[in-house]
Amino acid sequence: MDNHYHVVLDALTKASSQNAELLKIAERQLKCWETERGFYSILLNIACDKNVDLNIRWLSVLCIKNGVDRYWRKNAPNAIASDEKDAIRLKLLTCFSEPVNQIALQFSVIIGKIARFDFPKEWPELFTVLLNGTQSADEIHQLRALLTMHHVVKALASKRLTSDRLVFYQLTSSIFTNIFHLWINYSKLFLQEANKDFFKLKELLDSCFLTLKILRKLVVNGFKDCSKETDAISFLSLIFQQIGPFLECRSYLKDRENLLETLEKYLVLLIKILRGVLEFQPFAFVQFIRPTLECSVTFCFNKSFEDRLFEKLIVQFLNLIKGILVCQEYKPAKLIEDTKNAMTLEAHKIKVEFFTFPVLKEICDQLLSRYFLLSEHDITSWEYSPEEFASDEGGESWKFSLRPCTEAFFLTCFHEFRNLLTPLVVETIKNVQNTSSRDLIGILKKDAIYNAVGLAAFDLYDEVDFDNWFTSTLISELRVKEPGYYIIRRRVIWLIGQWVGVKMSPELRSLLYEVVLELLNSDENLIVRLAAANTLKVAVDDFEFSVEQFLPYLEKSIAALFHLLKEVKECDLKMSVLHVLSLIIELMGTEVRPFLEALLQYLPQLWNSCGDHNMLRCAIISCFVHLVQGLGTLSETLHPLLLPMIALSTDVTQPPHVYLLEDGLDLWWAVLDNTSKYTEELINLAANMMPLLEYKGENLHICLQITEAYVVLCPEIFLKRYGQTLVQTFLSAVTDMKSEAIDMVLKVVETAFIVFPEDGPVLFEPMLPFVLSLALEDNVLPISLSVYLSLLSRVILHNQTCFGNILQKRANESHKDAGTVLGELLDIWLDKMPVLNPVQRRKLMGLALTCLLTSNSDVVHERICGIFLSVVEVLNDILPLTKSENGVLFPDFLVMNPDDFSQQDEDIETEQDKRKREGVDLPGKVGELFGSGKIRELKIVWVKTGKNYELSRQDPVHTVVLRDYLYNQVMALQQSVGATKFQELMSTVDVETMQQLEGYLKN
Repeated sequence: MDNHYHVVLDALTKASSQNAELLKIAERQLKCWETERGFYSILLNIACDKNVDLNIRWLSVLCIKNGVDRYWRKNAPNAIASDEKDAIRLKLLTCFSEPVNQIALQFSVIIGKIARFDFPKEWPELFTVLLNGTQSADEIHQLRALLTMHHVVKALASKRLTSDRLVFYQLTSSIFTNIFHLWINYSKLFLQEANKDFFKLKELLDSCFLTLKILRKLVVNGFKDCSKETDAISFLSLIFQQIGPFLECRSYLKDRENLLETLEKYLVLLIKILRGVLEFQPFAFVQFIRPTLECSVTFCFNKSFEDRLFEKLIVQFLNLIKGILVCQEYKPAKLIEDTKNAMTLEAHKIKVEFFTFPVLKEICDQLLSRYFLLSEHDITSWEYSPEEFASDEGGESWKFSLRPCTEAFFLTCFHEFRNLLTPLVVETIKNVQNTSSRDLIGILKKDAIYNAVGLAAFDLYDEVDFDNWFTSTLISELRVKEPGYYIIRRRVIWLIGQWVGVKMSPELRSLLYEVVLELLNSDENLIVRLAAANTLKVAVDDFEFSVEQFLPYLEKSIAALFHLLKEVKECDLKMSVLHVLSLIIELMGTEVRPFLEALLQYLPQLWNSCGDHNMLRCAIISCFVHLVQGLGTLSETLHPLLLPMIALSTDVTQPPHVYLLEDGLDLWWAVLDNTSKYTEELINLAANMMPLLEYKGENLHICLQITEAYVVLCPEIFLKRYGQTLVQTFLSAVTDMKSEAIDMVLKVVETAFIVFPEDGPVLFEPMLPFVLSLALEDNVLPISLSVYLSLLSRVILHNQTCFGNILQKRANESHKDAGTVLGELLDIWLDKMPVLNPVQRRKLMGLALTCLLTSNSDVVHERICGIFLSVVEVLNDILPLTKSENGVLFPDFLVMNPDDFSQQDEDIETEQDKRKREGVDLPGKVGELFGSGKIRELKIVWVKTGKNYELSRQDPVHTVVLRDYLYNQVMALQQSVGATKFQELMSTVDVETMQQLEGYLKN
C-alpha cells in the first residue's frame, strides 16, 4: 500500500462526494483496505497534507480513529503491524501545528486512544514530547500540545485495573507540578489582560481551560490521597481564590460571546473539581469543607452576588454543599462516641459549627424568597407556552437544572437540620394564610412556601394537622377564581398530592376526588388541570385506595382525562395523562366495562396520529393492556385495532419494534389471555413469534408464555402450521441457553405433550435426544432434572416407540447399546428421585417407572427394587390420610373430580384459565397403555397449586390412580414373566419396601 497514496486519496474523494453510486463503491473499497498493511499510514499522510481538501482530510482522520478502535490491540483480528504502529505514533507527534481546530481535535483523540493501549511500554516518550510542546514559542503548537495532553490524560484516567492505576499515579507525580505552574501562569496572565482589549485573550483562556481540565483528572484520579501532596493542596486552595476574580471578569466580558461561554465553563469546572475530590477522596477533602461551605454559601445566599452569578454555577455550588451534607463518610454513628474514624468526627464538627441557626435561617429565607419564586420568565412561559412550562423535570435534572436543584438542596438541608428548620417553615405557613388573592407578590411567596411544605411532607408529619388544613383552608383556596390565582390552585393541588400518601384520612378521599374533578374541568387553566391529573394518579396509586369509594367518580374521571388528553399537544404530557388513565383502568379492573365506548372514543385516533413518537405508542399499548384485562372477553371486539398494533410492535423487520416490543408482548399475552376462541388473524400473528424466540433475550419468558397460550388455544391448527418451525427454533436455541431458559422452553414442549399425548413426542422427537443427554449429565440441578425426567416420562407413558428411538440415537452417538443408555438413565432417575419436586412431577415419574415394569427389559428387571422403592415413596406422598364424606378412600389427592371446579371464582378467571381448566377436544387415548379395568375414566381436571393453574387435559398425573395402575402393572408383569421368574424378581426387593408394596397392592 506504500505506493498507493493517490489510489486511497481517490477513494476518499469519491467517499466524500454527493454521488450515491460513487459513495457506495468507495465505501466498499475503503472497507476492504482496512486490514491491508500500510493503509493507516497512507490515511495519516493524507490527513496531515494541508493541500488536500478539508472534507477529505476530515474523512481520512475519522477512518484512522475507527481503525485504531478496531485494529490497534495486539490480539485484535487483523491487528495493525508493529512497525506501522511505530511510524503512526512518530507521525502523530508532528501534527501539533495543525491550524484546523476540528482536525486537531481528532488528532488529539486518536493519540489519546493509542496512549490507552501503548503508554508507557510502547510509547515512553509521549509525555516528554507533550510537555516540550507546552513550552513551544508557537502558540498554536502550544495549544495543540495541551489539547492532546488533555485527551491522553482523560484516556489514561479511565483505566481501572490496579496496574493501570499505578501507572497513572506515577504519571501524575511526574507531570502535576509542571501543569500546575502552567495553569497558574495562564490564569494570572488572563486576569491581568481580561479588562483590556487584548486580541490574544481567547487563546489565553483556552490554554487556561485546558490546563484546568488536565489538573482535574490528575488531582481526582492521580493521587491515592491528595491531602498528602503539597502541590495538590496548593491547587485546591487556589480554586477558592480564583472564583471571585473570574466572576468579576465575567461581568465585563458579557459582550464578548466568544469568551463568555468558555469563561462560564471554566468557573463551573472549578467547582466540579471540588465535587470530584469530595466524591472520590472524601477524607482528603475534610480540610476543604469549611472554605467550601463559606465560599458556596456566600456566593449563593449573599444578595450582593446575585447579579454576578449564573444558573449553571449556582447549580454546582448547591450540589457541592449537598454533597458535603449527604456524604456518608462525614456521618458519625448515632452515638457520636461510637465513631472510630477521627476524620469523620472532624468533618461532622465542621458541619455543625458552620450550619448555625442564623446561617440556616438565611439559607431558608433565601430559598423561599428568591430561588423558589416563579420568575417573570416562568409566568410568561406559563401564559404563552403552558405545555413547555408543565413538562416534568424528573430523573437527575437536579444535577444541571436550577429549580429541581434548589428543591433537592432544600430537602437535603431539611433532612439534616429538621429540628432547626421545622419551626421556620411552620411559621411561614401562618404568615401567608391571609394573602390577598390580587397581590401577585404575595401569591408568588405563598406558592414558594407551599412548595416547601409539599417537598418536606414526610419531615413535617408531626407538625401539620393536614386533615384540618385541607378541609378548612386548602379547599377554599382551590375555589378562588381571581385572575392570577391559578398559580395557587396549581400549587395547592400539587401540595395535596404530596401529602395524600403521607397524612390524609381515608374518609377524606371522596372529598379529594370531588376537588380533583372540579379542577379537571375544561374551563380550568391547563397547567392546573395537569397538576390535578397528577394528584389523581397519586391518590389512586396508594395503599389505602378503595375501588368502591372511587367508583362513583370513575365515569367523570375517565371523561375528564380524555378531554385533557385531546387538548395537550406535547408527547410527554400526553404520556403523563395517559399513564393516569391507564393506572385507573388497571386498578378498577372489571368496573371499567360499562365505559368501553367512552374509552374507545379517542385511543385509536391517538394511536393513528402519534406518528414516530414511539414512547407515546408504548404508553398507548400499556393502556390497552390494562383495558383488555379489565374488559375480559369483551376485548375481542377490539381485535381489529389491537392485532395490527401487536403486529407492528413485535415485527423484528419494522424499526419501531426496538421501542415497542416489550409492551407489545404484554398486550399480545393479555389478548390471548382474554380470548375465548381463535381467529385466522390471531393465528397469522403467531408468525411474528418465531424470530423473537431466536433472540433468546430478556423477553424469552413472555414469548414462551405466548407460545404456550397458542398451544392451548388452538393446538391442532397452531402446531400444524408452526410446529416444524417451532421445533427447529427450539432446537437451535437450547444448544447455547442456560439451564433456566432451557427449562422454560421444555415446559412449553410439555404442554404440547399434554394436549397431544401421542403425536406431541413425534413432532418434538428431534429435541428429545438433547433432553436425554441433559438428564444424563453430572451435577444437574434437581429443579432442571425434574423437568427433563417429566418430559421423558410423558414419552414413556404415551409413545414408547418414540422413547425407543431416543435411546437408540443416544446409543449410536455414544457408541453404546440402547440397554446401557436406559440403565444409565434409570440409575440417575432412581438416585435423584427423592430430591425431585414438586409432587406432581414425582407422581408422573412414578407412573413412567411403573409403565416400564412390563417392558420385558432385563435392564428394568435388574433395578426393580429401586423402581418399587421410588413408586412406594410417591404413594406415601400422595395418598391422603382421611376418607371422603361417604367413607370411601380417596384414590390420591392429585386425582380430582369435575365438581372440584365449583369453587373457582368465575369473576377473576380469564379465558386462558378456562382453557387450561376445561381442556380442549383432542383425539388420542391412554387407556391401552394403562390396560383396562383398573384405570379411572379420563376426566378434564384443573389443579390449583398456590396461585398457579396447570393444564390437565388427558394428564395422567390428575386422571390415573397410581395405586390402581401399580396393581395392574404388577399383575401384568407376573403374567408376562411367569410365577417363577416373578418370585425371583420380587426376592430382590428389600423387606421394608416389600411390606409397603404389599399394603398398597392389597388395598
